[in-house]
Amino acid sequence: MTDLEPSDRAQLLRVAYRLLGSLAEAEDAVQEAYARWYALSHERRGEVRVPQAWFTTTVSRVCLDVLRSARARREHYVGEWLPEPEPSALPWTSAVGATDVADPAELAQHDESLTMALLVLLESMTPAERVAFVLHDVFDYRYDEIAAIVGRTPHACRQLASVARNRARDERRRSGDGAELARTASAIKRAWEAGDLDGLVRQLDPGAVALVDGGGHVSAPREPVRGAGAIARLLLGVLTRQPDLSLTGTTVNGTPGLLAHDGAGRPLAVISITVTDGRADRLWVVRNPAKLTAWAGHAQ
Repeated sequence: MTDLEPSDRAQLLRVAYRLLGSLAEAEDAVQEAYARWYALSHERRGEVRVPQAWFTTTVSRVCLDVLRSARARREHYVGEWLPEPEPSALPWTSAVGATDVADPAELAQHDESLTMALLVLLESMTPAERVAFVLHDVFDYRYDEIAAIVGRTPHACRQLASVARNRARDERRRSGDGAELARTASAIKRAWEAGDLDGLVRQLDPGAVALVDGGGHVSAPREPVRGAGAIARLLLGVLTRQPDLSLTGTTVNGTPGLLAHDGAGRPLAVISITVTDGRADRLWVVRNPAKLTAWAGHAQ
């Protein structure tokens, strides 16, 4: 047996999810680390002074291998690929009104490394940049420890993390604060439910972009949808095809978002946004059913 507690395993899952952007792949990476641990001899396991450090290093190496192979796999993905959204226990609204927004300070306590905006940004990084940034800036790994994982020098790892950090800083700056995100998501929800085209357009930046991930399993645009009008018409078109559509304000990866579900409460889509000057400028809509399994039962 290992000296790991359930909280240690949860930490491994947090590392793997940030590295891979997939709850399912994160679980597989942690399981692979456990398999490698039990493949060691009893004597070899006894030589490991800090099992948690061994597991974190092993999980990171497994994730690095997955990231390197994932690029080739995602070239064949149908349409846009988006990270798998993670549900949170903290709701930001209990009703339609924007006055039900949670305390912005409470929302700000959530880990910024978990947001959909940053996970999408991480997807554009090289595997080595992603590992260096996540392990150093999020989990406080030293550069010499990271070097042993990615096969680079500590100096090279410092440079990798620096490049990624600058890009992440720009992303955080433009994402909007929790209260602003909640107000905008609530306004989109009201206009969408009312079938109000003009109301939806008013909540969207003229240059807004929406990415929809259907994975080839459900209907979804295969290219980005650009412009407030086009996005508003896309959302209202869903009401025509899905008349029992319901929307719930929820917390997606630590920030305010929306959950779309049918009359039976089955999740149909999870929507994350960023906001500029009070209007949504980016929408990430995850419709791939394989990425919504964690959302079953979250409709309120």
